[in-house]
Amino acid sequence: MGARAFIAGIAGTVLTDRERAFFRESEPWGLILFKRNINTPDQVRRLTDSFRAAVARADAPVLVDQEGGRVQRLGPPLWPNFPPAARLGETYGRAPARGLEAAKLGARLMAAEISALGITIDCMPVADLRLPEGHGVIGDRAYGTEIETVARLARSAAEGLIAGGVLPVVKHIPGHGRARADSHEALPVVETSRAELERTDFEPFRRLRDLPIAMTAHVVYAAIDPVHPATVSRTVVQEIIRDNIGFDGLLMTDDLSMKALSGGFRARAESSLAAGCDIVLHCNGRLEEMTEIVAACPALSGESARRAKAALNLLNLPVESVDVAEARARFSAMVAA
Repeated sequence: MGARAFIAGIAGTVLTDRERAFFRESEPWGLILFKRNINTPDQVRRLTDSFRAAVARADAPVLVDQEGGRVQRLGPPLWPNFPPAARLGETYGRAPARGLEAAKLGARLMAAEISALGITIDCMPVADLRLPEGHGVIGDRAYGTEIETVARLARSAAEGLIAGGVLPVVKHIPGHGRARADSHEALPVVETSRAELERTDFEPFRRLRDLPIAMTAHVVYAAIDPVHPATVSRTVVQEIIRDNIGFDGLLMTDDLSMKALSGGFRARAESSLAAGCDIVLHCNGRLEEMTEIVAACPALSGESARRAKAALNLLNLPVESVDVAEARARFSAMVAA
């Protein structure tokens, strides 16, 4: 059949027999890892290898959320801490050239660490604006409050990942910074006018529209679609993300198990794909939920298959060499200055 239009999670640090059989039968496009799946470098490498063996695709993507700061699935003592995006924004505010270099270098170091584990996609950069009314779920994950700062630093981070052989996922398109609720726990509704959203929140994503992959926001934009959050809104996906912003890359949902969404899991997947998302994401590793989701997910085909192939083709670019010890010392000095 070929890879289906969904990304799965797993429960622990090894594939269970049930998970292995499920993946062999359902053929998800990719796997996403969380802290519960990570123990040691050797264990993670075995896990990524076993997933690819189960789906019989050596290039099957493995994803992780490794932003730095609060969202960092690999950390001490076996992996180093990275600062939150806001720290890079502060560096940029003092010295723009140094801030851009630090954003690219930090991402290049992340790529070196996660690619060694068989991870090929990092769900960053965050291109949401940090706005005063917004919920703290974004907070210091955003590079700053200004469009220029956010767009330039996000671009540099994406370039650093690609230079290290890892694909970036820009999030949360078309903008989560104004949401007053945490979409993990509730459905945020943004009442701001469409004209203002297009002028502000959507603009960083417009400037990053050539990046290979983007993740949706589970947010209702009342002036555009007062009923449906972006992930399941054909109006938002087509009129805003595809047309107004001009993003033609691979569009993946945020986690379908988040409480911002309602209804059964099959219905959530069906609605996301009908809205125009290319691939759905399910993170918690619960097989009963994934079984519902996979029933709604066809094999990647048409434009979705083209976008997925175009994204993965970037992994064939030459990887820029880096002296990790030297680069880490230089990065630390940049963000501490």
